[in-house]
Amino acid sequence: MGVEYDGTDFHGWQRQVDDRSVQACLEAAVGRVADHPITLHCAGRTDTGVHAIEQVVHFETTATRSERSWVLGTNVNLPPDVAVRWAHPADASFHARFSAYARHYRYQIMVRRTRSPLARQRAVWVHEALDVERMRAAALHLVGEHDFSSFRALGCQAKSPIRRVHYLDLSEQDDLVTLHIGANGFLHHMVRNIAGVLIAVGRSQAETDWTRLLLDVRDRTLGGVTAPPHGLFFVRADYPDHFGLPQIAGAHPLQPLSSD
Repeated sequence: MGVEYDGTDFHGWQRQVDDRSVQACLEAAVGRVADHPITLHCAGRTDTGVHAIEQVVHFETTATRSERSWVLGTNVNLPPDVAVRWAHPADASFHARFSAYARHYRYQIMVRRTRSPLARQRAVWVHEALDVERMRAAALHLVGEHDFSSFRALGCQAKSPIRRVHYLDLSEQDDLVTLHIGANGFLHHMVRNIAGVLIAVGRSQAETDWTRLLLDVRDRTLGGVTAPPHGLFFVRADYPDHFGLPQIAGAHPLQPLSSD
């Protein structure tokens, strides 16, 4: 399934004992359609307050339903801040997390002198001007395969800090500056830490080569502020064509990496 959600009132993706989670809401709704308990697996766990445009999930079921029935039946049983966009059968080799070869995120920054009530849960407000060209120059150092230890959460449990960033771009539209990033995978808080560093560079609080220096030192304690979660969107994950997923999110899919 492809799932969209507003993360404002969720304590992240992962099921929790006492707090509201996207996973628990979806499992309850899909279970009603399947008429048996199900367990969902997602392409990329999101933290409290983080949104998703096309989170990909999978589950196993003995029920036979049409794709339309899975979508409509699940949505009827979901709260207003989460919805299924599509459903598609997959063979047993598919896994929402492990079959993905790339993921895309975006981070939104509202740059204006006064705060925006309409964007308060969709973008981080910065009241002073940002030098986007400086931010772009700093971002270039992060493209490619690097050790991102300085950009991972201290509690990150990933076995390796090595990731390959395929692109890292910034766009401007009216008062909104958006960071677009795609990689073969992400560490915990990696995008938010990158955003925090680039915002500091845009404010001229750091030089444009700070990103390169942080890669070299491989030390999160020197890595600056973690940007708030509500500006972050999981855009999509990319999968091999043979799975035939009907993905619709706005990021251009990346091609699988060759063996070299």
